[in-house]
Amino acid sequence: MATVSHLSERTRPTAHRLTTEEEALEAARRLATVFSERASERDINRIIPYDEIDLLAQSGLLGITVPDEYGGADVSNAVLAEIIAILSEADGSIGQIPQNHFYILEALRTDGSEEQKRFFFGRALAGDRFGNALSETGTKTVGDYNTRLTADGIGYRINGRKFYSTGVLFAEWVVVFAIDAEDQITMSFVPRNTEGLQIIDDWDGFGQRTTGSGTTVLQNVYVNADAVVRHHRGFERATTIGSVGQIIHAGIDLGIARAAFKETIDFVRNKARPWMNSGVERASQDPLTIAKVGNLAIRLEAASALVERAGHKVDVAQVNPTAENTLQATLAVAGAKVLTTEIALEATNTLFELAGTSSTKVGLNLDRHWRNARTHTLHDPVRWKYHVVGDYHLNDTLPPRNGAL
Repeated sequence: MATVSHLSERTRPTAHRLTTEEEALEAARRLATVFSERASERDINRIIPYDEIDLLAQSGLLGITVPDEYGGADVSNAVLAEIIAILSEADGSIGQIPQNHFYILEALRTDGSEEQKRFFFGRALAGDRFGNALSETGTKTVGDYNTRLTADGIGYRINGRKFYSTGVLFAEWVVVFAIDAEDQITMSFVPRNTEGLQIIDDWDGFGQRTTGSGTTVLQNVYVNADAVVRHHRGFERATTIGSVGQIIHAGIDLGIARAAFKETIDFVRNKARPWMNSGVERASQDPLTIAKVGNLAIRLEAASALVERAGHKVDVAQVNPTAENTLQATLAVAGAKVLTTEIALEATNTLFELAGTSSTKVGLNLDRHWRNARTHTLHDPVRWKYHVVGDYHLNDTLPPRNGAL
């Protein structure tokens, strides 16, 4: 495709080709060991993880959802969510960075042309990274956009400003969501060094601090027609675009919850003091603490199980995207997102409740888990997932079709 001729001169190691789910899980575990070592330092000093994302790309994990007919491992969505959870437990910011990458690949699988699939799936397998330029501020709702795609000869021009552009700092491709002349949402693959494309590292959220979620400015950016996907078509029929995107978000929250739970166990066992009226020698012997930890462990296991179950339902819907299959996938993923949101917030709060005042020392930086959970779980309101599930069961109201479900 003409859109990438100037990228051929880039020199970097070719990504490893992963062929099985077991290989992918093992690769994630190896990377998690490395990523966890400096996770606190990166967060507290806001060190952007360029080297770590290079390792992620070279590992082959960014190509694991590519369909097997295009050379990918085509892992199940349960495995994809677990891999994201493994990475997020090591570093919540790193775990979030590829979320949009995988969402984009699912949208490409659903609505890309055969030529687009061959090319961009190939780039993913080679280790290319796709960053998102989706969200905007100043619009009536988060589903409204001012960024426009307008015809210019045989191609198009894009003008607009995007916020929360997670992953663009690391991306070879900035994938821009813009409204066309018919007010339909499109998805354009724009090479990182395209003229008129400006990426600003200005994300200042108190959590997920190193996700690279800055601002993307598009000033008369040219894009070839063969790099534009008609994204709106994915929501005009039953698809799994939203379910795939959301189960990855659930995996992020699950990983953050696991990290907080692990910190809780370590602190209570080795550092916390028992309460003076407890009558025990060690904090880990306090019956109230034991019960609280047991409650967390059970809820964490339940969230993990629902993510896995929801992932299998998404698998079924991808293979056979009937209205019923995609409905069941949507409802299951909504439930998984609810539970992972709740356990992430509960686990990160309980860490301090059980560990005590000494756990709040700045040098420990344990608050990063709460900050990460609170920031990421604001991605979309869980209260509306309760509503969607309840409205279906009570009134047979089908869930809306969008990227948040």
